[in-house]
Amino acid sequence: MADVQPLLETKEVCKTYRTADRAGRLVLDHIDFALKEGEIVAILGKSGSGKSTFLRVLAGLTPQSEGRVMYRGAPVIAPITGVAMVFQSFALFPWLTVLGNVELGLEAQGVPRDERRKRAIAAIDLIGLDGYESAYPKELSGGMRQRVGFARALVVNPDVLLLDEPFSALDVLTAETLRGDLADLWTARRVPTKGIVFVSHNIEEAVEMSDRVIVFSSDPGRIRAELPVPLPRPRDHENATFRKIVDDVYAQITIQPGREPGKRGAPTQAIGIAYRLPPASIQQLMALLDTLTAAPFNGRADLPHLAEELTLSVDDLFPLIETLQLMGLAQVGGGDIEATSAGRALAEADMQKRKQVFGEHLLRSVPLIAHIRRVLDERPGHTAPSGRFLSELEDHLSEEDASEVFETVVNWARYAELFAYDYDSGVLSLENP
Repeated sequence: MADVQPLLETKEVCKTYRTADRAGRLVLDHIDFALKEGEIVAILGKSGSGKSTFLRVLAGLTPQSEGRVMYRGAPVIAPITGVAMVFQSFALFPWLTVLGNVELGLEAQGVPRDERRKRAIAAIDLIGLDGYESAYPKELSGGMRQRVGFARALVVNPDVLLLDEPFSALDVLTAETLRGDLADLWTARRVPTKGIVFVSHNIEEAVEMSDRVIVFSSDPGRIRAELPVPLPRPRDHENATFRKIVDDVYAQITIQPGREPGKRGAPTQAIGIAYRLPPASIQQLMALLDTLTAAPFNGRADLPHLAEELTLSVDDLFPLIETLQLMGLAQVGGGDIEATSAGRALAEADMQKRKQVFGEHLLRSVPLIAHIRRVLDERPGHTAPSGRFLSELEDHLSEEDASEVFETVVNWARYAELFAYDYDSGVLSLENP
């Protein structure tokens, strides 16, 4: 029997963002993906892995640079009627009422006034906002505004619903309620949608809602892993299979460049000066190391439990984990993190000793910091303009990424007292003001 045609499908999709001063940055690299009828697929990955870009390509909002995107076998070259999208930022028009916002998509499709009002009211009732038809967005809570976003997407009776981190701007309880309501509508088949793709930064949320979890790697975005979730709904977060899938997703996302999946130790691929360093906060980095090495973890922790203990989101936790691995202060594998002997020593040191040890690890592990320090040491005045290093970075990174990497190394180096930076003059120096 022939395979059933997917609702949405991509073949060898690439996306490159080009700028005036450089050849371009590859964001998505040869993505093959298919959404089958009756399934929910979650897409996870570190910040900057191209998840939201991929969703916009699927929606026809952003053109791919290479490859094909197909909806029911037909090419997607612009936004299409069968696919609707819900955004993280609500994206409501403040001058329109709830009813006006929900009607907008139908109006764009040329639906007659009486019919679009009837359908909009039905969608508002379905999503639990009946009574608020005449309210403006400023009168609504964040959760209610996102419900308007869902109603606006569902009112056009889409085959496919694309969700771009739809719960991330909401508080925990509101997000949980809205997720539950959406799951109930899906399970009861009260929505016309036949397939859902959603981007998330919350691993447990993804495992709770989806039939498959797809993990993207970074720089460029590629499909690193696909994990099925063979559990009936509603799902128990304490179920052993649920916990195992969560651990497997953590294990996939925390793989460093050049490191084999599930393996500990140093990366097999050395990083260069233009490596996109994780924007990790020093304060959070030290707090993570202190928590990891203290009771009850005593140097080794399950990543989901550690994230819960620190009340850190995935997007905040992963840059910290990557930095600890990069500097040889921790090892990650199989969804667990373990402090190395160097990490334990750093955690046990007093403040001044911490700065010294941290600086030594920076010079050994971060080529850009070692490069800047070497240039400053060799110059007679021990100073150098920041533009010199930014130009080197921009040979490989976008201007925005280069600035972010430079800001990260300045913050790390200042903490370790490796060099100083005068923001007003844009000069790096060995002088400690």
